[in-house]
Amino acid sequence: MATEIESQATGEEKAVAPPLMGLTVRSLALAIIFCIVASYWIEWSEVVTFFCQVTEAVPAVPAVAFLILLVVLNPLVRRIKVALSLDRREVLMVYVFLTVATSMAGCGIARFFINTIPVLFYFDTPENNFAAYQQYIPEWIVPHDREVIRLLYEASDTGAIPWRPWLVPLAAWGLFFLALWITMLSLIVIMRRQWSEKEKLTYPLLYLPIEVTKGVDAAPLVVEFFRSPIMWIGFAISFLYNVTNIANAYNPALKCLGKYYDIGGLFTERPWSAIRPFTLHYRPEMIGFGYLVSTEVALSVWVFYLMLRGEAVLAAAAGYDVSGFPFVQEQGMGAYLALCLALLWVARGHLAQVFRKAFTGDPAIKDDDEPMSYRTAVFAALAGILVITAWVNYAGMAIWVALLYFSLILAVGLVYARIRAEVGVPLIWMFPYYQHYKMIKYTLGSRPLFVNNSWSTLTIFSTLVFLSRGYFPSLMGYQAESYRLARDTNIKQKHMSWLLIIALIVGFYVALWLHLRAYYMYGAGGLTGLAGWGYGLAMQQYKELAGYATAQSHPDAWRIGATSAGFVFAGLLAILRTVFLRFPLHPLAFGMATSYGSLIWGTFFIVWLIKSIVFKVGGMATYRRLIPGFLGLALGHYFTAGMLYGLMGTFGGERFRRYYVFFG
Repeated sequence: MATEIESQATGEEKAVAPPLMGLTVRSLALAIIFCIVASYWIEWSEVVTFFCQVTEAVPAVPAVAFLILLVVLNPLVRRIKVALSLDRREVLMVYVFLTVATSMAGCGIARFFINTIPVLFYFDTPENNFAAYQQYIPEWIVPHDREVIRLLYEASDTGAIPWRPWLVPLAAWGLFFLALWITMLSLIVIMRRQWSEKEKLTYPLLYLPIEVTKGVDAAPLVVEFFRSPIMWIGFAISFLYNVTNIANAYNPALKCLGKYYDIGGLFTERPWSAIRPFTLHYRPEMIGFGYLVSTEVALSVWVFYLMLRGEAVLAAAAGYDVSGFPFVQEQGMGAYLALCLALLWVARGHLAQVFRKAFTGDPAIKDDDEPMSYRTAVFAALAGILVITAWVNYAGMAIWVALLYFSLILAVGLVYARIRAEVGVPLIWMFPYYQHYKMIKYTLGSRPLFVNNSWSTLTIFSTLVFLSRGYFPSLMGYQAESYRLARDTNIKQKHMSWLLIIALIVGFYVALWLHLRAYYMYGAGGLTGLAGWGYGLAMQQYKELAGYATAQSHPDAWRIGATSAGFVFAGLLAILRTVFLRFPLHPLAFGMATSYGSLIWGTFFIVWLIKSIVFKVGGMATYRRLIPGFLGLALGHYFTAGMLYGLMGTFGGERFRRYYVFFG
């Protein structure tokens, strides 16, 4: 079953695009309305009852839900009045908007952010000495009014949001996030042609919206995708998986398919017990989208994960007992940095053209079809970095620390976007989360961060921990996919750029509104509140900060060694991949295995096994025929666990807290 994306991957020429409706007021208005409606869904399912994390899915469940709603309703509306129906491109623009806007409301962005920035002012006690560091947090970053902060964590009697103290901080943070977003967007624009046209990456996660919307603006009442029996078989398997697991949570006597199998429980004696955790997860959406991953990547992921667990066993056999060994996430950070350099090296010819066009305006280099001109992209990226650096420097952070921190964040984001473009793994945490922040500390120690004998840099650095622990790199993944989706469905690239910027702004402020509303109504934490995610981690960082007054931290040789080893190994893999075209192990897979290998190795082992059998028995033709079934497997999981159960729990309340759904 060839898709438009596959057509691009094989180099087929596309037909000339028909006249474009563009970024219409109608599609934008629909997207904003859906975003506001989704905010209530997210508030109840994720914040209030905390049982179904719909925004952690990739793509976000609310975006998929409204995509399906439009696909189902649009043919019906078309039969009533053609003028009221949507063009396919409008449907896809609504979908793109919601993937970004609803992701902003998730636990890894707005929820983490709003929970962490007031921590110094609510959790201070004489024992932790947080009060000594409050002077280093400006009032334009977070309100200093103790009552305003107390009510955020403990709830107010009326549930009203005290907007006045929050206006300046929210406006300031809006500028910060907009600058960060435009910087990320510009980097993706700069790399777009290299990835999409020169390397012809396939962007596997786009198969779902592409296939689902085929024929949505034509005559058929039911689009082709939903007429596929194979798709419904995959959907039914996923439905059964979820229904049995949910039923078992409410009645343990009922049998269920489960979510994983703990292989590590079979190993109880040293040194083999060091292999734990060793759990085989089998999640429908991972298997469904994983079917679109190349066989060599699927093979490489589980091979590398076994190699990492083998390191732990060998260390135990040799008598080493170092806490945290083999420092998998630290290896992952090193791998991501090496992969970033490898991506830039491979694209060096393209980047030379981009910069020549940006600085000289060379007419021989064409950028008319880009989301923005190369000059705009380059200078927007530089301006974004300048604004971010100036912002945090004005807040009290040393410039060199800011540049180092944000360089690591952008480097990891670029590699994550590449993984989404080439591999398509539907996992929002598919990067060495928290390591950007930790790496600076365990490499330098705390002393160099005590700049000018002031705690200002370390305090602001601790406040910005949410950027490292949250899933901000996922935003670059959505950006890369959105531009490719625009290219393959004849949406004007410049319109897509504006859509993405508006989606960020609307999504950010809707997300803050829904969280402030929930927290001032129920409380974000403290003694009697919701399980506000993030403040515990911020407290840990501020306690470390307070501890530096009596005992400085020093560089950690073990973690530095692990990061260096990950860098060298990933770099070697990239070189071998370049020199030997048939080299079977993929360097991106090492970055994936060291980031979240415990969750994905089992899925990719299953996918590798299935695809090996399919190619051996039926060849490429059979592989293509089965694609709708695996997309149905992913869609069935999103529908049953995210949409159906998620909406039931939203309206059903506390009784649905017996079964938790995590897509991350």
